[in-house]
Amino acid sequence: MIGRLRGEIAEKGDDYLLVDVNGVGYLVHAPSNLLDRLDGGPVTLYTYMHVRETDMTLYGFADREELRMFRTLLSVPGIGPKIALAILSHVPGEALRQAVSREEVALLARVPGIGPKKARQIVFALKDKIGVEDVFVAGPPITDSDNEVLAALTALGYSLAEAQAALRGLPAEVRQQPVEDKIRLALSSLARL
Repeated sequence: MIGRLRGEIAEKGDDYLLVDVNGVGYLVHAPSNLLDRLDGGPVTLYTYMHVRETDMTLYGFADREELRMFRTLLSVPGIGPKIALAILSHVPGEALRQAVSREEVALLARVPGIGPKKARQIVFALKDKIGVEDVFVAGPPITDSDNEVLAALTALGYSLAEAQAALRGLPAEVRQQPVEDKIRLALSSLARL
């Protein structure tokens, strides 16, 4: 098994990297948030090799913790590598931990390929597996109107992690205001960054 790669980025696609390691090119699928951070040059990836009868596929991650979260997602019945990668692309590791600890099914249901029923199954299956007791949970849980704010911010091009941080940074009295006001205030806080 290939556990780690260190080499030069030869090519970058929408969901993969071609990593040149001493003249050998490895095609590695990676979360979109990792792909967005990489511009070329040297890279070190922690990898998971998925082997099937007709195919061997490498999945790469920035650190061991992200790889561990990927493997944990694979332990959920009905979750394969492509869905696990989609989850980590849309909900970074710490946000996933918090979503599970708060049972925020709606956050996971926004990931392409996952509906509300599958999101509930994931939250239930991960409740005991991802060290929820270690998660520092700050602020109130995300409501339906908060999900509308998150959807608007991500539609404007902000990552889900940025949108969540902006939403959680709003004062408590603002959290009770209409969705439009919350979006406006969240945008102004994101503009200051």
